[in-house]
Amino acid sequence: MKPEKVEFFRHMLNRRINDLLDEAGKTVSEMTYGEKENYPDPNDRASLESDRNFELRIRDRERKLIIKMQEALKRMDDGVFGICEVCAGLISEKRLMARPVTTLCIDCKMKQEKMEKLKGE
Repeated sequence: MKPEKVEFFRHMLNRRINDLLDEAGKTVSEMTYGEKENYPDPNDRASLESDRNFELRIRDRERKLIIKMQEALKRMDDGVFGICEVCAGLISEKRLMARPVTTLCIDCKMKQEKMEKLKGE
């Protein structure tokens, strides 16, 4: 992959990581320093707790995505970004645009999914 394309993806991943970290910081701030709601109605309190639980699940998924993005940045540093870890072929730029953290080309990913489906049946 051309160095300018790698830098494009590096910039995209760094920007996305920063955005996710900002959102996580806002969530922590709101939960720590936000208004201390006092809902005497159990239904209102349950709704609030449900919303907070949902928010925390989203942040946990984003935390896992950040780790994958950092791994992709490391692959850039190692010179293997955009190379399939199974067949060592190139991962298309179109696929990397859709999922820059991917480590498999589309053919290997399809084979993996077929194998998972067969094991699940």
